[in-house]
Amino acid sequence: MLIILVSFLPFLSAEDRRTIPLDLYLIIDDSEAFQNAKDNAIAWVNEQVLDRLLMEGDSVTIWTAGDSARILYSGEISTLDAKKDIQDTLNSIEPEGKTTDFIGALRELELVLSLTPQDRLPYSVLVTASARNLWPALTGNSQSLLRWFRTEKYERWQALIIAPGINQRVSQAASTYMDSMR
Repeated sequence: MLIILVSFLPFLSAEDRRTIPLDLYLIIDDSEAFQNAKDNAIAWVNEQVLDRLLMEGDSVTIWTAGDSARILYSGEISTLDAKKDIQDTLNSIEPEGKTTDFIGALRELELVLSLTPQDRLPYSVLVTASARNLWPALTGNSQSLLRWFRTEKYERWQALIIAPGINQRVSQAASTYMDSMR
């Protein structure tokens, strides 16, 4: 369990036949700066995240973080067509904001996470054209949410994969391990 959590599920796929439902939270840069990176970044999200991770019973929430954060999609994977709907939604994003509101999206994400049952596995991904766009979120009130993350960097964009709520799970796994050593 600890290994899965610490590695942020990089190799998790439907083929793993996991039994814990996944709640995927995507926050996508919706600023003009993202325009040149959009196609490559969305293709990566579709292939590496949606196709590899999602299976029936999982849920997906997508925010765009342009001038203000807004939910673009929220739903459960009940059929294979649901994945296509999500991919179509992502492909339809037209970056137009002058700024990025990752702080607003992360604030909404924190609220959603506080209402998420413990028997579900949260997995969050922020996609942006520039680390500079993330700076206010990294240095602001969202630091606790962003404590455990890893970065995927590409030529024109990057993804921040967040493990929200992992502190408690890591503590529980460590405690269980230490108890087993007695």
